[in-house]
Amino acid sequence: MIYLDYQATTPLAPQARAAMLPWLAGPEDVRAGFANPHSPHRPGRAAAAAVEVARAQVAALLPPGGRVIFTSGATEALNLAIAGGGERHLAVSAIEHAAVLDTARFHDPALTVLPVDGAGLVDPDVTIPAGTGLVAVMQVNNEIGTVQPVAELAARAHAMGALFLCDAVQGAGKLAAPEGADLVAISAHKLHGPKGIGALWVRDGLELAPLVHGGGQEGGLRSGTLSPALCAGFGAAAALCTSLWKSDGQHVETLWEQALGLFAGWTLNGSATQRWHGNLNLRKPGLDVARLLSECRNVAFSAGSACASGSGRPSHVLRALGLSDRDSKTAIRIGFGRYTTGEELKEAAAVLNAAAQMQGV
Repeated sequence: MIYLDYQATTPLAPQARAAMLPWLAGPEDVRAGFANPHSPHRPGRAAAAAVEVARAQVAALLPPGGRVIFTSGATEALNLAIAGGGERHLAVSAIEHAAVLDTARFHDPALTVLPVDGAGLVDPDVTIPAGTGLVAVMQVNNEIGTVQPVAELAARAHAMGALFLCDAVQGAGKLAAPEGADLVAISAHKLHGPKGIGALWVRDGLELAPLVHGGGQEGGLRSGTLSPALCAGFGAAAALCTSLWKSDGQHVETLWEQALGLFAGWTLNGSATQRWHGNLNLRKPGLDVARLLSECRNVAFSAGSACASGSGRPSHVLRALGLSDRDSKTAIRIGFGRYTTGEELKEAAAVLNAAAQMQGV
């Protein structure tokens, strides 16, 4: 199997797995690696220390001047960011992940949707209504990979007295932290960490109401027993991104240049320049994507976001670019990164191109 779905999830880094194992120990481990990090005894304090090491490792990927709150994932982090500020008018981009769009609609049915252009980019001078309390624009789009002008949009939000929330799930560990944000959500499994844990970065001085009540963990913002294993895996993955930042980026650029040649007959969706080059969203007129997925079972790729797969609905991201429903349904997403080889990409392209040609497209 050739794995080319890095936007859905990334392979667990061996270093992250190794960091988790001591905290998955059974009763035979005299160090009590299974201890509750909120317990006051020595094994509990050791577990708590591991959590704090991980917190610092994750914080290194984020801006200075804030705190990291561990959550079950980016969806919970985004819910906390949106709901934790109370009632306010929300403005979000048209191509946000459902974790932002659906949550925002729930809390503000009259929300403002900020449009994107045909390249999938929000104009830094886009109209934001007066009285808006929170602006949410993602750093890197999960379907088409476009990188948004978050620094300029954050400055616009602040100038009108609003907060700025950035979903940095696809950018964390790959790009510099979003500049000017007040709230940033990330997910471990999108940067070679384990599933089941994410984080919300909260700017110093910003107060939120808790989403989950109970024991008052995570500074009172997120009750519940933390998993030292998940935290350790997240931290190790984040630390690895810090050390491999440059080489990972260079590897992706090499694969991107190769992919452009391998898929020369396809149309690229979204900007070719203002995007993360580990995302290749392509379409061909008349392509039956469901048939392509069925016939190319040894290549793991997608027809869009993993959360919306199987819904049968056209991509709201591609529709926001101005594509028709018919054209939106002819698109595929190929994602690659740290562990993808050039030979794998070449082999996958041959399989996908051959299957598409069999359809006469």
